[in-house]
Amino acid sequence: MLEFWALTSKGVEELLADEIRRYQGEVIKLGMGVVRFKAELKDAYQLCLWSRLATRILRLEQSIDIDANSDLYQVAMRINWPSLMRMEQSFAVECVGKHPTIDNTQYGGMRVKDAIVDQFRERYEARPNVDRIDPDVRFQVRLERQHFHFLQDFSGPSLHQRGYRKEQGDAPLKEHLAAALLIRSGWKADQPLYDPFCGSGTLLIEAALMARQLAPGLKREKFAFESWGDHQPELWQQLRAEALGARQAIAEGVTFVGSDTDERTLQKARQNAARAGVADYIEFITQDATQIQSAVCAGKGVIITNPPYGERLGDLPQLIPVYAEFSLGLKKHYQGWRLAIITSSPDLLRALKLSKAKSYKFTNGPLDCEFTMFDLTEQQVQVNANSQTAALFYAESESFGNRLKKNVKQLEKWAKREHISCYRMYDADIPEYNVAVDWYDGEVVIHEYAAPANVDEQIAQKRLFDVVNLVPKVLGISSDKLVLKVREKQKGKEQYQPLAKAGQYKEVTEYGAKFLVNLRDYLDTGLFLDHRVTRLAIQQQAKGKKVLNLFAYTGTASVHAALGGALSVTTVDMSNTYLDWAKRNFLINGLEGKAYQFVQDNCLDWLKGCKNQFDLIFVDPPTFSNSKRMEDTWDVQRDHVKLLTMVGRCLAPNGKVIFSNNKRRFKLDKAALEEAGWTIKDISAQSLPEDFKRNPHIHVCFELLKRVEA
Repeated sequence: MLEFWALTSKGVEELLADEIRRYQGEVIKLGMGVVRFKAELKDAYQLCLWSRLATRILRLEQSIDIDANSDLYQVAMRINWPSLMRMEQSFAVECVGKHPTIDNTQYGGMRVKDAIVDQFRERYEARPNVDRIDPDVRFQVRLERQHFHFLQDFSGPSLHQRGYRKEQGDAPLKEHLAAALLIRSGWKADQPLYDPFCGSGTLLIEAALMARQLAPGLKREKFAFESWGDHQPELWQQLRAEALGARQAIAEGVTFVGSDTDERTLQKARQNAARAGVADYIEFITQDATQIQSAVCAGKGVIITNPPYGERLGDLPQLIPVYAEFSLGLKKHYQGWRLAIITSSPDLLRALKLSKAKSYKFTNGPLDCEFTMFDLTEQQVQVNANSQTAALFYAESESFGNRLKKNVKQLEKWAKREHISCYRMYDADIPEYNVAVDWYDGEVVIHEYAAPANVDEQIAQKRLFDVVNLVPKVLGISSDKLVLKVREKQKGKEQYQPLAKAGQYKEVTEYGAKFLVNLRDYLDTGLFLDHRVTRLAIQQQAKGKKVLNLFAYTGTASVHAALGGALSVTTVDMSNTYLDWAKRNFLINGLEGKAYQFVQDNCLDWLKGCKNQFDLIFVDPPTFSNSKRMEDTWDVQRDHVKLLTMVGRCLAPNGKVIFSNNKRRFKLDKAALEEAGWTIKDISAQSLPEDFKRNPHIHVCFELLKRVEA
């Protein structure tokens, strides 16, 4: 018997081992993504034809014991390479694994390639050609601490490529993984099958191939072993003929149905099914999975699907309602069925409000996924017959909705009167619902604060799901107008961290000023709502003055100063991104000219070289920063006296400094500052806007004047 290694995806190994045994293979060992087995040549041929779960089959040529100092080239020279390939054949070598003498796999592959070439040169005074793309022969060396394994590709290009999927949707499953999911789901060939998010139809096509006993390898033009010297063409053709004769019709009454909202995607699925030879057995229909009105299949079967699951937290507001409404339709119309879902976001499954029966781990490409089964029993599907919306996890979540509704009623008229289009609607008013909800002229940002250590993570997650479900309903907006972000409480404007680059900006207004906000790309939006009153004060005090804005972020305070008639405005920030944003804010307000200067620099370094004096200086530093562009870290509690001392050198006689920060429990060192000649007034309370009065510790704010020496 020969030894082979069958490769597959993580999570499929046990199923692949069972498949190998069905074709008379003798399983030796299972590893991550690999099954080692022994088989006769005939059985290896059969696996290439019939395996639904392997991606590649390699034949082991030799395993050589080594030690930590073994040289890969010298070990490879012990293999008789001319016995494995002919001079006229091109070849390629790939290297997998780790060894102390090989620091990267590309180098490892090159060392084995050198050994092969040198052997041919020594024996024939000529060498075969290397073809990395489409070689006649492909070798693989697998490195382990105590062994080097030399293998030859037996099957050729990945076996998951059945030849039918030339068209695919946005989130395709590879065919071998689809087959594995079907097996794990418990689906039988005589049961109806429904995929409500079918995309390009891979799950349904693989199921129909199984039901029809169609060998997945029949459509492949060529296998790697066909160019080998020990290939047996007669045996191979006999096995192909037997596979062709094994095809059968699907049992009468068995239905395969796929639905999706995109007709173009469904057309791709129909074309794929036609190429696979199963188009007559699958019905593809246009239907929104969140609006299921009736069962699409008679009888009881399996609903198996690869729904959208997103890869970023920001996707959750759109997906939580999808899962919740999808589950509601299933409960109404699919009692007695089994639901099987693969997702890389297991938290989303909570929105189904179903108890799982089984769960397995798989990888789908680079994503770690969970494949979960739910039995839609009578007990599981009990819902109010009149219910039109998904129920909440917790009845007490209605208290959050009621509080939000009450706050909105109070704040809407105030915001209109104040001529502002964005404001905070809710800020952890109810401690159990630890979120902030901000309105941005028709769109909403939910900031989830990190839950305290004594709060169960799953409970906090379910409350968040309820919040995401309730906010659109209370505010009368669609879920695509909702953005979800997570921030740690008590960190203030610690760092400006990018999230997902959507590049979407919208214009909002505040006391006559226009600003661009970006709700999706950064942890913060470009406009700190809690400083609205302070910005207005700067506008009212700026006329005829030279104004300096330090740690300026997107320059919103600078815009207010310019609109207030400032003689000049200097805007300083370390980030080019935010300075460019500040310039755009000036432009949309019609503010241009040499009076407005933008400086990209570390504010502390800039202050050291500052020769000018300013009448009004706004200083709003971050709580903490360890930016690579700074030599030292910044801590506002530790460093504020040093900062304000430097600011004082740039302050004109009778000038004023407005100093603010968002550090919780910040304590101004009044003694040190008064000794340095400052007169200080705490204006924190009056700087709080109406929508932040429920959270008086959101920031601190002080006015500082330099005492004039007599």
